[in-house]
Amino acid sequence: MNVHSSKYKCTECGKCFNDKHSLTVHRRIHSGEKPFKCTVCSKRFTHSGHLVRHSRIHSGEKPFKCPQCDKAFSESGSLTTHMRVHTGDKPYKCSLCDKSFISSSNLQSHKRQVHSNRRPYDCPFCGKLFKSSHGLKLHIHIHIGAKPYSCRHCSDCFTHHYQLKTHLLKSHNEGTWLTCHICEKKFSHSGSLKEHLLRHEGVKPYVCNECPKCFFTAGDMKRHQLKHSDIKRFCCGACGKLFKQKDYVVRHFKRCSDRLGFNGTCGIAF
Repeated sequence: MNVHSSKYKCTECGKCFNDKHSLTVHRRIHSGEKPFKCTVCSKRFTHSGHLVRHSRIHSGEKPFKCPQCDKAFSESGSLTTHMRVHTGDKPYKCSLCDKSFISSSNLQSHKRQVHSNRRPYDCPFCGKLFKSSHGLKLHIHIHIGAKPYSCRHCSDCFTHHYQLKTHLLKSHNEGTWLTCHICEKKFSHSGSLKEHLLRHEGVKPYVCNECPKCFFTAGDMKRHQLKHSDIKRFCCGACGKLFKQKDYVVRHFKRCSDRLGFNGTCGIAF
């Protein structure tokens, strides 16, 4: 029997450790103790190493550099995940479809957005529901007119990060265009390139649950599914007329606001 393996035993869960320090650190899981405090934002941590990694957020230190491009990261795990972009390795496989992902967080987001109908986050302005807090946060920017992504080269600001990225590429030649290897069409972000490649391959992985129609993207499928619903979620801010699709209310609003002399906000979803 190995005496050292059971010398330090947790009385809460029975787990054993080789030294007293490891047991002390482990006990913080049960007690909730977080003795290591960030002097900048006051966030607390159970491990000193976690505090060190967190502190790099404030200092801007990024010691882990990618050997294949100019990107750098504050944590080694982030670099490991990033390297999969270059290698094409996708070790996290969805158990519900044939898709794979470079990180567990991407896999979990995929399951929430594609395979789950739960939408626990509701907009306080219009009541629209979202599957993630991030999706809700981006949506609220539309209501409040927020444009948090500003260009460092000019005065332009944007509601979404992808809009800023596209602007930097087109207006300031900053960044790297993603090129389709089949037709050489260029894209500013990977999501658009992936959707484009599906069209080349003829793959339509998204199937409507109301009819046999298939689609290249989840967005295409969701827009189609509105045809099966009687719900009209988009309202013209000028006259109050309701529409099923956002594109319809935007076109209507332009005509309607000119006719009525309305200077307010375009249609919103509720």
